[in-house]
Amino acid sequence: MGGAPRGAAAGGTASSTAGLSGMRIAYISAGAAGMYCGSCLHDNTLARALIRRGHDVALVPLYTPIRTDEEDVSLDRVFYGAVGVYLEQRSALFRRMPRWLDRLLSRPGLLRWVSRRGAATVDAPRLGALTLSVLRGEEGNQRADLERLVAWLRAEFRPEIVHLSNSMMAGLARRIRAELRVPVVCSVQGEDLFLDQLAEPYLAPVHAELRERAADVDGFIATNRSYAEQMAKVLGVPAGRMHRVRLGIDVESFAQSGAAPAERPFVIGYLARLCPEKGLHLLVDAVRSLVERRGADALRLRIAGYLGARDRDYVSGVMRRIREWGLEQVVESCGEVDRRQKIDFLGSLHVLSVPTTYREPKGLFALEALAAGVPVVLPRHGSFPEIVEETGGGVLFEPASAAALARTLESLIDDPARRAELGRRGREAVRRVHDDATMAAETERVYALHLARRAAAAGGG
Repeated sequence: MGGAPRGAAAGGTASSTAGLSGMRIAYISAGAAGMYCGSCLHDNTLARALIRRGHDVALVPLYTPIRTDEEDVSLDRVFYGAVGVYLEQRSALFRRMPRWLDRLLSRPGLLRWVSRRGAATVDAPRLGALTLSVLRGEEGNQRADLERLVAWLRAEFRPEIVHLSNSMMAGLARRIRAELRVPVVCSVQGEDLFLDQLAEPYLAPVHAELRERAADVDGFIATNRSYAEQMAKVLGVPAGRMHRVRLGIDVESFAQSGAAPAERPFVIGYLARLCPEKGLHLLVDAVRSLVERRGADALRLRIAGYLGARDRDYVSGVMRRIREWGLEQVVESCGEVDRRQKIDFLGSLHVLSVPTTYREPKGLFALEALAAGVPVVLPRHGSFPEIVEETGGGVLFEPASAAALARTLESLIDDPARRAELGRRGREAVRRVHDDATMAAETERVYALHLARRAAAAGGG
């Protein structure tokens, strides 16, 4: 259980195009209990890109190991191990556990096993008290975990800047800044969905603690203007502390998606976690309408993504409706896909649609589809209007309306020239402004800004 990053990219040298090189960056990322999580994928991609630009990056997992479908550069060590954190919340006895027991309970192999069995959860309604305790940092039940993390950062890695993956970690910032005297920046990337699922008596106290602890963070990073404005209000921070860094992906592998599918049947894809928030039920409703108008031979819906224990009843209900409507020959379930399978999956589609019912803050699946030359059909909210505006690679429809989604999809069935143009524009734009190197360079500038502010404050300037 060493402290060195995994993967060949770790310890890379600066490229000729690197800007500010040689920063020591501690990037703290929350594992998602064994599922492919957009935040984990994003964090690992950004860490890899920063390493390629010559920085020394420790991608530090919290709770569980992160899971990614590309080269994993995270530490082979977990802080705030999910099992120990849970026990500390349940009993004061475990808040004084010896170091050897903490390290035993935080072993990555054990945490992966726990995650596979469903014992680790990110289900908000069950985690209200724990969420509030972690947010309280040095005043919470997990204060020993915080001290172990700070001690490791201070003695073994000695970062110049610390980057927290989401604002639910804001409780760490006060102690990190006090002990290490370095800037702390924090991404915001979807935690509002978790917060909205909290219930009283924890909802109001969590929001209040979050706003108080946000004051300990030097700056925040959002991937789009809409979410930056939304989270600035949630956190109570001024606009000057909220920076926009465009979402980026490793585009090269998606260029290998292969030849376009045959013109018929028209293939619609869904690539996201299988859950109500991602809107799979809306897409199935839209496909049913299209089949009624155009016939079962004209269409296919291919579904891929992670299914967790919490959402099995939801997916069972969706599949039951598919059978009741006689759509078994139209709908294909591809299950969870790794990176190679994902690329092949995208190569089989005419369009991708993930009709989220909430305001999606990132939209990695949209960028991946566009990088493969596949147009996207997305609801007009969250990050999607900015993605479509910047790339020209998709079409928007009225959110939460299966009828509007069906009309938008149908408009593309009979217009292959338009689909080809959308795919071309999307692919070119993603390679130009949504690649991982651009994301790393923009993040680097945020780091440099806060390092300069810290230096000026220390010098009295």
